[in-house]
Amino acid sequence: MAHGDEGATPRRRGWFGSIHAWAATAAAVVALAISLYNLAELQQEPTIEVKLPHLMRIGPAGKGTLIYFQPTVSTRHKSQEVEVIGDVRLRLKPTGSISSSQSPKFYWQSNGVSTFDFETDEIRIEWSGDPAPFLVSQDKPQQPMFQFQDDSWVLQPGRYEGFIQLSRSGNRKPLTEDFCLIMSKRATAEMRGGGERGIYFFRNDLPKFTSSSKYSNCYVRETD
Repeated sequence: MAHGDEGATPRRRGWFGSIHAWAATAAAVVALAISLYNLAELQQEPTIEVKLPHLMRIGPAGKGTLIYFQPTVSTRHKSQEVEVIGDVRLRLKPTGSISSSQSPKFYWQSNGVSTFDFETDEIRIEWSGDPAPFLVSQDKPQQPMFQFQDDSWVLQPGRYEGFIQLSRSGNRKPLTEDFCLIMSKRATAEMRGGGERGIYFFRNDLPKFTSSSKYSNCYVRETD
């Protein structure tokens, strides 16, 4: 009886040893697979997204027009690569009853930052940087406030179809997001009657407008 028990012990040890070796091998294989997957993910090109803001700021600039636009540029995936945004463009095209009107030629004039003036109880936008390429990575999303300007064009009442386009490094396809802008007669008169430094807010999320397909994805003056 004792002899039989003594013989079983080495067999049990051998069985447990085999299980241990198999588990260690399986764990190593899983760890290697995870490492390879992470490496492949890191080596992929970053997937860049552009989200439009709910607010567009528009104002006069001498005899022309300026627009402040602050989209969010980000990537959701880990990557060793970083995306370089080299240029940003904004376009507006008159449509409908004003389709024969001249389209503005906006250029990226600078970047701005909004500050609150407690003395005047107003929000002011100050210069924060020149138009220049910027980097985007997962741990460094960007939300620059672009200032676009046309020195000799003014808005008139009507509907405008527009887009913002971000040029990427290399031969990658530019990022483009469409939107529309509706200028009412009231908003146009308000802007023309205001001071040269006046900034007027247009939104695309006002409940009184979002329920209508006419205003879908459109920026509309807050006071309309």
